[in-house]
Amino acid sequence: MIRFILKSYIPSKKLLLIISVFSLYSCKNLNRETNLSINADRTENILDHKEYKLVWHDEFDYSGNPNPKKWTYENGFVRNMELQWYQTENAFVRDGLLIIEGRKDTFPNPAYNNLGNSWQEKREYVHYTSSSVTTKGLHSWHYGIFEIKAKISCQNGLWPAIWTLGEGHEWPTGGEIDIMEYYGGNILANAAWASNNRWEALWDDFRKPIDSFGDLEWCENFHIWRMEWTSNEIKIYLDDFLMNSVELDKTNNQRGEIKNPFRGTNQFIILNLAIGGTAGGNPSEVIFPTRFEIDYVRIYQKF
Repeated sequence: MIRFILKSYIPSKKLLLIISVFSLYSCKNLNRETNLSINADRTENILDHKEYKLVWHDEFDYSGNPNPKKWTYENGFVRNMELQWYQTENAFVRDGLLIIEGRKDTFPNPAYNNLGNSWQEKREYVHYTSSSVTTKGLHSWHYGIFEIKAKISCQNGLWPAIWTLGEGHEWPTGGEIDIMEYYGGNILANAAWASNNRWEALWDDFRKPIDSFGDLEWCENFHIWRMEWTSNEIKIYLDDFLMNSVELDKTNNQRGEIKNPFRGTNQFIILNLAIGGTAGGNPSEVIFPTRFEIDYVRIYQKF
């Protein structure tokens, strides 16, 4: 993300998550298309890794603000010369979903300084708003299976992402894992670590055009992204299709205090909807408001 440079309506669903020899049942009210068989298959996939158990999750089975014990926010203009002003009110939980909403707004930039040196200060006005929710400072993990069910808007000019950063370290020495990025008609799955130069990363990336799925309704449906992170490799899947496999023997930093960020850091999660910026493209044709919708986030680790 950082480029510094069912068939019939049912009123509820039951998500069966088997944790070791125990069962956890989670019910959530739905006003959207559901497919119970997908959730059952997904549970079985996780159980193929029989030594793993569910250690953290949010099913968004409540309404209002994202759970403050699990999520916090980024604020303002943050990175990549993106056009959106991040603010808390663009993220809310409704109908069993975390909704991150991109809006077209215009108001004076609260951080504006005509004598400032940064691009954030030099913008006199905000023209777009969105949200970025993160577990930074609350929860982070070292190795595990990260699974997120979400639906994105595939409009050019948008840049939604599900990603992680190494806690407590300057980018990119702490590492970055892009479980999902979308921009320019492509889904990406990447990992980044430090080059010899500050603020410059080495990348192992993969991109798959949306058109290659052969599904005209792909962007109208929910999909499941899964990252399997061990001491040997990072594997990133989209609906069980292996998008990228990153061997950790190749991800050593070329500078900084950490030899290998994916062996030496805890990673926290970020869910955000960016607009424009260095990779997002021109959002002038985007239909606003637009939404990035997350059904659940689940973290499994070995026990």
